Amino acid sequence: MLKRKANVWITGLTSFFTDISSEMVYPIISLYIKALGGGAVALGFIEGLAESTASILKVFSGAISDRIGKRKPLAISGYSLSALGKFLFYLARSWPVVLAGRVVDRFGKGVRTAPRDALIAESVGKKKRGGAFGLHRAMDTAGAVIGILIAYWLISKFHLHAGEPSLWIPVFKKLLLASLVPALLGIIILLAAVETGRGALGSSVRLSFSGLDRRLRWVLAVVFLFTLGNSSNQFILLRAAEPDLGFSPQRVILLYLFYNLFYMAVSYPAGRLSDKIGRKPLLILGYLLYSSSYFLIALKPGMIWAAMGIYGLYSGVSEGVMKALVAELAPRERKATLLGLLSTLEGIGLLPASLIAGFLWFSISPSAPFLFGGGAALMAALLFWWKVR
Repeated sequence: MLKRKANVWITGLTSFFTDISSEMVYPIISLYIKALGGGAVALGFIEGLAESTASILKVFSGAISDRIGKRKPLAISGYSLSALGKFLFYLARSWPVVLAGRVVDRFGKGVRTAPRDALIAESVGKKKRGGAFGLHRAMDTAGAVIGILIAYWLISKFHLHAGEPSLWIPVFKKLLLASLVPALLGIIILLAAVETGRGALGSSVRLSFSGLDRRLRWVLAVVFLFTLGNSSNQFILLRAAEPDLGFSPQRVILLYLFYNLFYMAVSYPAGRLSDKIGRKPLLILGYLLYSSSYFLIALKPGMIWAAMGIYGLYSGVSEGVMKALVAELAPRERKATLLGLLSTLEGIGLLPASLIAGFLWFSISPSAPFLFGGGAALMAALLFWWKVR
């Protein structure tokens, strides 16, 4: 068991370096698409299709992991695919190639997420699971902070300015190429993980809701409702770059850094707190924080900095705690499957959510997607409080 406990740190370090890579890239995606001739509708299509397509894989990856009784090979394969996706970003000369790279990147995330989460859950006891997922989230987000700082430093060095997207592309290419180094380092670190797989070992694994704890069924239903209003974070960054706010690429990256600092700061304490007081209060709080941040962006866009701080609190309070709750309620032989199903439900709604957001942005106003998302989160909070006992 002592060796298995090291998996929390090993997977944390893998996520740390992978997120350095990912977050060197993520805050510029909407700007990169804009520079390559795309707009809000293209962004909604890319983010929705990439996230939803990849998210479908998460439940199947989890089921396969349970069926073969192994976590590590699928996790390594997923991280490797994500590195390949970033290389496709580098090769892009038009936004459809960005779509291809984004799909491959998210395909990798779909393959790795459930087996990795099962590896974490099986490496610690039930009473430490919230803390383990919280620590993993904190290390993941610490990598994000460093990646964003690297992106900010590199872009600031070349003095990019708002309103000149054609001049951004050569600098973005340098950043994309540099992002491959930490991505490869993360894969190497994961090779040291100790296999914990002890799933169904060759028997069929059911993907249905039958036989599940009633609370778990309602948790998954609420998650799906919430995701219908949970469009890509890229819309927030795109909103900041709109003429009325006029953020330069550097300021967009700083805004995203601000979000991640809050995310990092509360992830581990929230996970530990959920081990002591339960998961439900923190998850309801998370949905309310999300709703507040989106309403603030919609109604008071000049307060987007405050909204992003609140949004970071939502992520830190919710993400690790939700995984700990599902791992706690799932049967042992279906743990990876149901952790994968959670990630699938969180992601599959991104296609309609992002398409709806792009349509509302284009046909009504940039505020409309945030009003819709804030309302969906508020409904999710109420349903979670009412049904998850």
